[in-house]
Amino acid sequence: MEETISLKDIAVTLKKRLSLIALIAIIAVAVSGIISYFILTPVYQASTQILVNQKSSEQPVLDPNQVRTNIEMINTYSVIIKSPTILDKVVKELDLNQTTEQLTETITVNSEQNAQVFNLTVENEDPAQAVKIANAIGKTFSDEIPEIMNVDNVKILSPAILKDNPTPVNPKPLLNMAIALVLGLMAGVCLAFLLEYLDNTIKTEEDIQNILQLPVLGAIPKISVEDEKAPNSKKLAAKKMGSGTLES
Repeated sequence: MEETISLKDIAVTLKKRLSLIALIAIIAVAVSGIISYFILTPVYQASTQILVNQKSSEQPVLDPNQVRTNIEMINTYSVIIKSPTILDKVVKELDLNQTTEQLTETITVNSEQNAQVFNLTVENEDPAQAVKIANAIGKTFSDEIPEIMNVDNVKILSPAILKDNPTPVNPKPLLNMAIALVLGLMAGVCLAFLLEYLDNTIKTEEDIQNILQLPVLGAIPKISVEDEKAPNSKKLAAKKMGSGTLES
């Protein structure tokens, strides 16, 4: 025998477990907010733009081939700027309390499409320190690249600056809480249907008819303690109501 579930059954289940679903969602949002605001450490970002271009004195007329070469060189420069050759000097210069490997993990290099510019981004828990590190890496790179590549085509286009009210890039409490709300609702709905599936108790006359495929012959009303203490007339009335539900 195949069991089917209708939209009405789904709505009844959700309505019956609505308080459970709401409770799980509220708990998920609260936990996410507490972790985002009070436990996770804010991380700030600072970026500097670096231009790859030959000096105008060497090439007075813009050469498309030279531009294409500079763009292709950005991939090589992206690797060099994160290499120990550059970062070791930055760690020593700023007396950073981190290794070169740890500093590398905080650096991101992105190149602009078909442009002779790439962005160097540094993340740090201190916004002022992030700016200082980004500018130090850019300056060290521009100073060292002529010796490393035997070219002089790198210039700091836009150094990193410290804003008045820097905003952390991570964590994002509102986004985290929104995600927690969705996950909490999904978990609550899944739990509601799981509890409904595991609940094999018989509660209504419809359950008897659906499970046993037998007609209901009668129903015995529930008599409370107050009904027992009530006058005999109320007891007789209750008995009459019970007998009236008998079906042949």
